[in-house]
Amino acid sequence: MSVRHRDVEVNGVRLHIAEQGEGPLVLLLHGFPESWYSWRHQFAPLAEAGYHVVAPDQRGYARSERPKSVDAYTLLHTVGDVTALIRELGASGAVLVGHDWGAPVAWATALLRPDLVRGVAGLSVPPAPPAMMPPPSVTRDLYGEGFYQIYFQEPGVADAELARDPAATLRRILFNASGDNPRVEEPQPWIIPQGQRLLDTMPEPDALPDWLTEEDVAAFARDYQGPDAFTGPLGWYRNIERNHELMAAFQGRTVDVPALYVVGDKDMVVSLKGVDFLRENLHLVAPRVHANVTLAGCGHWTQQERPEEVNAALLDFLAHVEGGATA
Repeated sequence: MSVRHRDVEVNGVRLHIAEQGEGPLVLLLHGFPESWYSWRHQFAPLAEAGYHVVAPDQRGYARSERPKSVDAYTLLHTVGDVTALIRELGASGAVLVGHDWGAPVAWATALLRPDLVRGVAGLSVPPAPPAMMPPPSVTRDLYGEGFYQIYFQEPGVADAELARDPAATLRRILFNASGDNPRVEEPQPWIIPQGQRLLDTMPEPDALPDWLTEEDVAAFARDYQGPDAFTGPLGWYRNIERNHELMAAFQGRTVDVPALYVVGDKDMVVSLKGVDFLRENLHLVAPRVHANVTLAGCGHWTQQERPEEVNAALLDFLAHVEGGATA
């Protein structure tokens, strides 16, 4: 079996999807600043186990459509994309697996549409209902103006920086946020000193780790050409405050489908305030949690850095969920 590629129209946007296999639907949702390619190690193992594996480029990313309006990147839009994609693929439901920004989308879809979500796995980012991450009005007070999510708020600034040399951007971000970065003994929030840019804090690596090749970097970079290549992905960050307003009605809801959480102990996310509490109390937010897995020495790019361990956890979870699943 090989990975197939096509475009589909869902929720008013054109999404590029990669897919492999037949059987119960498993949707793999990537994060920032990636694409379907971040799941390259998951396709064959999951497809060979009997699943229809589909990884979209999420709206604004890579080969998918890039709406011009920043208002088009709210959490409700991205959840709408997932629910529409499930229907477009002819399935009655799916297991969702999300990493980085894909995790909030997966958790929120499970929160809002448990009728469509048979199970949900979050890599790196734990569930924090209802909007799944604190807004800039909070993170500015916690971390200051240099916090990367605050830096991303100003239109055009990070857009131009990241688009200047996409291969260098992706290589530096992927390496520096990994568990193989020797400059970081303990994970820390991404804080940008005054007068600097994000990539100033992320030097070029002397050598790439075994899990990341120059061919991988080139595969990511091919889909991020042009001055606005990163504007869609940054639009997700520019809606975090709005997400809190839109999701306020769901305060108090829990994620009531079977759940899995996987995180590396060298992931920057574990250093953010409140994440320790969320990890320790996952059962309160996701009462049907199947497993809460921590990978020693792993950084932010969970499924790329530790594909065998992640695949084993996913296959175990899918076997647990699919006992009563339908395609």
